Amino acid sequence: MTWQAKLSENDRQLMNQNQRLLQHLNTGRHCRAEINQLVSELTGQQLDSDTEIRLPFYTDYGRNIRIGKNAFINCNVMMSDIAGITIGKNVEIDSGVSLLTTNYSQKELVMAPIKIKDNVKIGAQVIILPGVTIGEGSIVETGSIVSKNIN
Repeated sequence: MTWQAKLSENDRQLMNQNQRLLQHLNTGRHCRAEINQLVSELTGQQLDSDTEIRLPFYTDYGRNIRIGKNAFINCNVMMSDIAGITIGKNVEIDSGVSLLTTNYSQKELVMAPIKIKDNVKIGAQVIILPGVTIGEGSIVETGSIVSKNIN
């Protein structure tokens, strides 16, 4: 069974609505405040005014993302958030990072949340797999594939 098959009809409608919002977000010219407002609509959480998200920004669902104060998310970041993504305060995520809460392992669908604690720095082109927690103050080097917790 795919993760999409597990969604309620309400969740499917919300996902479709959020995909339209993402298309608007990624194809228009927006100032920082407008970007934060559109991402706030996607997530259902008011973003802190000190949070900066660079476009394009991608997500498959959006409602299961929580972003802490003073976060910086660079361009081309993908958050597959169906199982939940929590990003702490003062987190920096560089370009091309993928946060994947769903993955196939041994022909089986794995779904688990991702947690990024406060003051974490994640280099470009990092892939973070389902169920990973990245501990406070950690630095994840560019190009890493993170499949286990980092303390």
